[in-house]
Amino acid sequence: MINLRHGKIPRIPDLVVWPKSEKDVVSILEAAQSAHCAIIPIGGGTSVSSALAVPELEKRCVISMDMALMDRIIWIDRNNLTCRAQAGIIGQKLERELNAKGFTCGHEPDSIEFSTLGGWISTRASGMKKNKYGNIEDLLVHLNFVSTKGTIQRQCQVPRISAGPDILQVILGSEGTLGVITEATIKIFPLPQVKKYGSFVFPTFERGVEFFREIAKLRIQPASLRLVDNEQFIMGQALKTEDNSWWHSLKSSLSKMYITKWKGFSVDQMCAVTCVYEGQSDEVDEQERRLNELAEKFQGVAGGEENGKYGYRLTFAIAYLRDLGMNYGVLGESFETSVPWDKVFTLCNNVKQLIRREAKKLGVQYPVLASCRVTQVYDTGACVYFYFGFNSRGLTNGLEIYDKIETAARDEIIACGGSISHHHGVGKLRKQWMLSTHGAVSIGLLKAIKSEIDPANVFANANLIDIIGSPHSKL
Repeated sequence: MINLRHGKIPRIPDLVVWPKSEKDVVSILEAAQSAHCAIIPIGGGTSVSSALAVPELEKRCVISMDMALMDRIIWIDRNNLTCRAQAGIIGQKLERELNAKGFTCGHEPDSIEFSTLGGWISTRASGMKKNKYGNIEDLLVHLNFVSTKGTIQRQCQVPRISAGPDILQVILGSEGTLGVITEATIKIFPLPQVKKYGSFVFPTFERGVEFFREIAKLRIQPASLRLVDNEQFIMGQALKTEDNSWWHSLKSSLSKMYITKWKGFSVDQMCAVTCVYEGQSDEVDEQERRLNELAEKFQGVAGGEENGKYGYRLTFAIAYLRDLGMNYGVLGESFETSVPWDKVFTLCNNVKQLIRREAKKLGVQYPVLASCRVTQVYDTGACVYFYFGFNSRGLTNGLEIYDKIETAARDEIIACGGSISHHHGVGKLRKQWMLSTHGAVSIGLLKAIKSEIDPANVFANANLIDIIGSPHSKL
């Protein structure tokens, strides 16, 4: 976005093609191979890992294969609760058309307005309602995958199969390096009878994390559960225009006394949780009752449905706020990780402190926003999102400084026991940590798979691993 604003356009595709069918994809791939061209598939273009950037050293003609016209639902199977769709369908359109038939796919990433079914699969995506419906790997039943060696597909669409290693797991997360996803079959669910929002406020982020840990132990998490720290809580409330926010209510002396005196909350430490309950009426009532009881044990105070609805929807505004901030010299973005429960609080605290130290060391002259939220709950850990931004006025190399800070933050995440990514994927931005994450043998296996399925490196976006050798030779 910054390069576009400043006219610093790097290496870009030479040609854009829009296939309308799997047959078109096969024809394009055959033509690309015969003409010694490279292909980079693109879905919604929402990647934040430089996954779609054209490698600057690529000398061949680069074709951008835009899947935008392959955007229809092929069929809905009401008996088996599955849906077959083309890979280019946008999440928002998929959900809207399923809703019209009485179903939902339950996959709701922050990028649902623009991201595609094929993109979800190729990046191992996760959605905000993962707790109820699962991640994309839990939803995926079958797919068609076109490679330079031919099309990969099973002969049956069964819920599970014991037939050696699962090839779908190789395609999930392959990030456009092995071929093109053309169609996919996913699970669908009847629309919930009830959808209800909720919220809580806790005196400290640590108490909120403890609340989440107990929820995971008891396995009573609702469809969505998100804990924001104090910095993000304040920012979210400052953006709110209605007069019924928690922040506004604290202006009332009685409300302030209840929260700060009787409950012992400090305005500069308190944090918030937003909840989404989905299911049958009695199921939602029971979930809400159990969470309300549990929250009290961790000094939580119920915040009401409107605050929960606002907090959930605010997530979709983050990218727009990022782009708006650029008008005022503010550079900001998000990055995420997964982490075991016993390391969540330490990791969050350490990474935020490191961001502030690095920014100061690199010459940032103004206070830095460094905040985090816990967004997905698992038995053994959680997903943590970080948001950070700074005012780049007075700096000649703001983008370079941003990259250095994020790299240092990622090193700290790994040092604290976190992963290189939870669902954004690797792309080129996080490729440097692949070897330490997987080990040399695993990287060798990935390269061997690449060499077998794409020996001429036609799918040359250079994500995940480095490819050695000329574009027309074995790897």
